[in-house]
Amino acid sequence: MSSKKQFTLEELAEHNTKKSLYVSIKGKVYDVTKFIEEHPGGEEVLLDEAGRDATEAFEDVGHSDEAIEILKGLEIGELKDGIPPPVQKPTPKPVQRPKEESSLFSYLLPVAVIVAYIAYKYVTAE
Repeated sequence: MSSKKQFTLEELAEHNTKKSLYVSIKGKVYDVTKFIEEHPGGEEVLLDEAGRDATEAFEDVGHSDEAIEILKGLEIGELKDGIPPPVQKPTPKPVQRPKEESSLFSYLLPVAVIVAYIAYKYVTAE
């Protein structure tokens, strides 16, 4: 059994302020409270992820090796449930456009009118 402190998602969620800010990344819990002023992306970035799983946000940015080393020094435990399942973002529904009347009839009608006009001119010219 691991000697690291085990956190539930509920316990993690309690640390969501500038005075006590924990995040989880890949199932590990980090206390980034002291690092908030030094974070190159600004404090808002950390506050947006405070008290929850920040794996996706962390990986999307593409942190340097130095940042990963700093993170190791901030580790205080791990989630009891391991890595939480990814949040399912709702998939946007395709836009339904009104169906246009584009049948064979809509193409043949103008052709039929032109053929009728030409036939009329041919018959009346003689």
